[in-house]
Amino acid sequence: MLMILFHGSILKIERPLAHVGREHLDFGRGFYLTKIEEQAYGWAKKVKIIKKSNTAIINIFDFDYQTTINAGYKFLCMDEYNKEWLDFITNSRKGLKPWSGYDFIEGGVANDRVIDTVEDYMIGRITAEQALGQLKYAKPNHQICILNQEIIDKYLKFIGSKELI
Repeated sequence: MLMILFHGSILKIERPLAHVGREHLDFGRGFYLTKIEEQAYGWAKKVKIIKKSNTAIINIFDFDYQTTINAGYKFLCMDEYNKEWLDFITNSRKGLKPWSGYDFIEGGVANDRVIDTVEDYMIGRITAEQALGQLKYAKPNHQICILNQEIIDKYLKFIGSKELI
């Protein structure tokens, strides 16, 4: 099953790299994509502002999702905001590398809508139960983080890009 995925950037990225970027992101150091084009658009605009760039670009890829799973790569899917997701995100942000050993991870984004709750839980201001009570009203966005370069090389195909105005 091919899945169309998007990556927001200030660059056209035809050959993504898995081991570029920061470690303490939601799912670790990898290449991040989403199936939600508007989400990639928002990220591209944000990066454009942060980097003081003149361009924002949406890169579009085909991802052979099912074949990748069937090939035996270590995969984790967290499709809702639950205790597993909450602990994974907080452990990543603490530098504990819970993503180590995975080839790709799919799940919700710790974005502006939920980050205050995640941070309150992380510093012990609220319990997991309180955090989950707040998160149950938030609809998860979507991200896939590919941590293994072999997956990018074999199963992620660049199909184009578009510059945003």
